[in-house]
Amino acid sequence: MTRKTVRIAMNGVTGRMGYRQHLVRSILALREQGGLDLGDGTVLWPEPILVGRREHALKTLAERHGLEHVSTDLDAVLADETVDIYFDSQVTSAREEALKKAIAAGKHIYTEKPTATGLDGALDLARLANEAGIKHGVVQDKLFLPGLLKLKRLIDGGFFGRILSVRGEFGYWVFEGDWQAAQRPSWNYRAEDGGGIVVDMFPHWEYVLHELFGRVKSVQAIATTHIPQRWDENGKPYDATADDAAYGIFELEGGAIAQINSSWAVRVNRDELVEFQVDGTEGSAVAGLRNCRVQHRSATPKPVWNPDIPATEVFRDQWQEIPDNAEFDNGFKAQWELFLKHVYADAPYHWDLLAGARGVQLAELGLKSSAEGRRIDVPEIQP
Repeated sequence: MTRKTVRIAMNGVTGRMGYRQHLVRSILALREQGGLDLGDGTVLWPEPILVGRREHALKTLAERHGLEHVSTDLDAVLADETVDIYFDSQVTSAREEALKKAIAAGKHIYTEKPTATGLDGALDLARLANEAGIKHGVVQDKLFLPGLLKLKRLIDGGFFGRILSVRGEFGYWVFEGDWQAAQRPSWNYRAEDGGGIVVDMFPHWEYVLHELFGRVKSVQAIATTHIPQRWDENGKPYDATADDAAYGIFELEGGAIAQINSSWAVRVNRDELVEFQVDGTEGSAVAGLRNCRVQHRSATPKPVWNPDIPATEVFRDQWQEIPDNAEFDNGFKAQWELFLKHVYADAPYHWDLLAGARGVQLAELGLKSSAEGRRIDVPEIQP
């Protein structure tokens, strides 16, 4: 075996997602397993360079995990010819400029979403990356969740017949920060800092719907701010200027209708923090993060509406659990592996900056729909 070191500049790893999912559970997990075997006698050994604004926080992470390289100078890191890949999990408002710098430096790009604050910027990134001849990918982690992988298996096997509708529920109660600390950073609730649940979650719903059920043709949404005041990390009150809940209806190519509620002001009364119910002519399924239950046409009960007597059936008991039938790795790690194989073994990969632009487009049009109170067509983005 030949070991090839791959130096990856990781910008934003002091944040929750960048640290937990991308550094610890992806890159460091790859190192713990001995690297990534490309299958041709080469093993990729990822060497992260932790990049950010807070040197002390970066050094703390490096010491905790036995890493050597940290920097607060992004320009210097990008000028280093030994750096192969630039990864970005910063706040959205800082991402577009950093990605442009990395593209200009000739680095391969892997980035969180949304890729930019607007569609024009997202499309510009895709154009610049293609012109530079670099490889680029956007995190679309939910496609790699066990529950959605099982759902994809059902779709590919023709279980549903003609798919009629998709109902999604996502969210949980994010504490305001006064009497209990919030579970999310305060910038998420300030529009001026790039916050808002539409710009955060609609890019996710775009790729989930696009990949599993069909391209989104139109959107009608209501975005709102249910909790108008919150408290920041220092215990100081601030006005929540970003939407904390969004209720969307999406018309899909092929005729199916999707309804997805997203909220940081909802108390969970479901089995998982996100669930999708898919109904088709031949059967239905409910998929979450890890689990997936089905009810076939032949096993569908025949409820009769009668509000004068208690329900005589336990409806949840009438669904069948789908077995794993495989070992599921962490979804973020699985996509990192695919991207690295794309860069170093030319393996196919289509979750690129253009795919990321579709997510930005849907968020932008969702906010426009809410502001104007109407359904808006979603034009197809051409390469």
